[in-house]
Formats: sequence, C-alpha cells, structure tokens
Amino acid sequence: MIDSMSPITPLTALSPIRPLEGLSEPVQAESPVGGFEQIFRSAIDAVKEADAEKTQLQYLDATGQLDNPAQLMLAGSKYEMSVSLLSQLRNRALEAYNELMRISL
Repeated sequence: MIDSMSPITPLTALSPIRPLEGLSEPVQAESPVGGFEQIFRSAIDAVKEADAEKTQLQYLDATGQLDNPAQLMLAGSKYEMSVSLLSQLRNRALEAYNELMRISL
C-alpha cells in the first residue's frame, strides 16, 4: 500500500524568528542552515587550504626536502580545481541573481 507522505516543513521553521528590542517587526535570528554564505565560505576555505598545501610543498621541493614530487603535482591540481569550483559557484550565483532581477512583479 501507499504510505501517507509527511507534510513539508516551511523554511521559517528552520531558523527561529524573534523580535528585537525597539523593533515592531520580527528579525531573523540566524541564517538558515546551508545558506549561500556557508557554501561560499566553505569554497573559499577550500581554496585557502589548497593554496597553503601547494605553497608548503613548493617550499619543500625548492629546498630539496620533498621526497615525492607527485605530491606537488596533486596539490597543484587540487588548488586549480578548488579555484575553478569557486569561480563556477560565483558565476552561477550571479546568473541566478540576474534572473531574479529580470522577473517583473
């Protein structure tokens, strides 16, 4: 038999809204889980970590302390991929924003 489906919870249930002192309208207390800010911050952090790893391995290679040069190549590829992902995220966000701006109400 077909089981009944549970109702969809509204987005307002994910983040509590409370009024601030002196304001008549409620203000959002926290950003929703998995929002744009968190996605971009994690992508930026990934780029920073990959860059730091690549820079460290380049230093070790330049000083002759790197045993496996393939690690440097992998770190460079990881850095390039993380930068590419970040730029694609930015481009998609700009496309979505422009699409929203074209909507007439």
